[in-house]
Amino acid sequence: MSSIPPFLIFFLGALLVPFLRGVPKVRMAFLVLVPVLGALNVWGIQEGYEVQYRLLGLTLTPVRADSLSLLFGYLFHLGAFISIIYSLHLGRRENATVQHTAALVYAGSALGAVFAGDFITLFVFWELLAVSSVFLIWARGTRLATRSGMRYLLVHVVSGVTLLAGAMVHWSGTGSLAFGPMGLGSLAGWLVFIAIGIKAAFPLLHSWLIDAYPESTPTGTVFLSAFTTKVAVYALARGYADVDILIYVGAVMACFPIFYAVIENDLRRTLGYSMINQIGFMVCGIGVGTELALQGAVAHAFNDVLFKGLLFMSMGAVMHMTGKTKASELGGLYKTMPITATLCIIGALSISAVPFFNAFVSKSMIMSALLYEHHYWIWPVMLFASAGVVEHAGIKIPYFAFFAHDSGIRTREPPVNMLVAMGIGALCCLAIGIWPNLLYDLLPGGEVDYSAYDYTHILTQLQLLCFAIAAVAAFHLWKIYPAEIPSVNLDADWVYRRAAVRVTRFVGRTVGAADAAVRGVVLGGVGRAMRGAFRSHGPRGVLARSWPAGSMVLWVSILLTAFLFFQFL
Repeated sequence: MSSIPPFLIFFLGALLVPFLRGVPKVRMAFLVLVPVLGALNVWGIQEGYEVQYRLLGLTLTPVRADSLSLLFGYLFHLGAFISIIYSLHLGRRENATVQHTAALVYAGSALGAVFAGDFITLFVFWELLAVSSVFLIWARGTRLATRSGMRYLLVHVVSGVTLLAGAMVHWSGTGSLAFGPMGLGSLAGWLVFIAIGIKAAFPLLHSWLIDAYPESTPTGTVFLSAFTTKVAVYALARGYADVDILIYVGAVMACFPIFYAVIENDLRRTLGYSMINQIGFMVCGIGVGTELALQGAVAHAFNDVLFKGLLFMSMGAVMHMTGKTKASELGGLYKTMPITATLCIIGALSISAVPFFNAFVSKSMIMSALLYEHHYWIWPVMLFASAGVVEHAGIKIPYFAFFAHDSGIRTREPPVNMLVAMGIGALCCLAIGIWPNLLYDLLPGGEVDYSAYDYTHILTQLQLLCFAIAAVAAFHLWKIYPAEIPSVNLDADWVYRRAAVRVTRFVGRTVGAADAAVRGVVLGGVGRAMRGAFRSHGPRGVLARSWPAGSMVLWVSILLTAFLFFQFL
């Protein structure tokens, strides 16, 4: 089975899902079976395995397996397995067939991208990621979801076109389409870098994530959180390790979302900002580029799928049962959703990097690598970002959803499959946190020479947690913590959701006025010419009259005399 391309199992599964629409139990069993078979297939693939063929004179590598691609292959199968279990309750009202089909194509496209060995294959799956995932947004069926999905699709198509342009420039300059280390020393390197940056939600290129993810279906957001940005992290690790600019890009990514997450009322949008914050740690580690930093970055990507997926699943469960996700409308749900609240708290402790939870064993690797490489100015910045995570994801999400004021909402626990999926995610967070070698043994670069449970790491993290919690408590006591009020907050998306609309309208009015003025002058001149011609050639014009024969002879004589005179001269 190791000869089967990993994406093929998911694509074949997507083709069969519509035919199982009328047999829900068979469909559910089949959906769970797809990632299980895929995982067995990937587990049988050895490092160094490749599939190559020639097409139109080009060498394409649809499958290239090494330690990096295999790690992400394991991760995506685990993410797909948990997400599919979470979505098993979907019925006809939730567009189950559309969501499940799109989800399988989406997961398969992510696998195709991380195993792609050439730019053409990468581009194909890059675009399939965008096209398949947008249906998870549109499946919600609201006007906002439709418009948000269109913006999402436009942004990712631009990313794909930019990637293709970079690939073609690279091919023309080197004669190779192999996807490997790129760097920023060429135009091709910059074009591919920008394309990946869009998908990784770099600063000022990130608004698609905050715009689209909260508008997706409760289950769709869980799938979305697992694949797109992690494919971008993989591509950065593959092509741009040890590129210094990524250190500073990652630091900005880790810090600026904190301020927006604090004032955000929609808890799923808060988690979107939190996702950018966590990607910032991964990008920073890739920029450092040492073996420890790279291992920390990809380990944190692995863990992020688990703890961020758990938080998105808990908020999806709240949305599924109450129809609400805004902090100002929730609260007191621990009374009727105690299991969901407990699982959400586990996700919050995990993302806060509490010892014995999974983020602790990966984030500390990145922080240690910064110190080992003497990035003494970046380290405190990332430390601040870590404290911010505790506030906006570790405290705000569970507190305002399940505790805070009593909203009066009385509901019940979500469907069993949702609880099972959240339980699996929570167990994975705990298992990796307690036994980090479960993850370390899978990391690229060989044996991991790092111990997360060194007393200095534990002491530093506990001090950070105490400081962050004390700061939140002080802000509440001093009444300077932003209140949770109904609102819509825009950041960089203000450029195209507000400014671009105004500029377009202004340009339209200006062009319209200029067009009207020019049209008036031209049409006025044409009208005057037509009226003059009508006066001469119309039914009553001079040239329309019947002239006597004598007058005609006289004019002919005059014209002949004039012609002979000029001819003589």
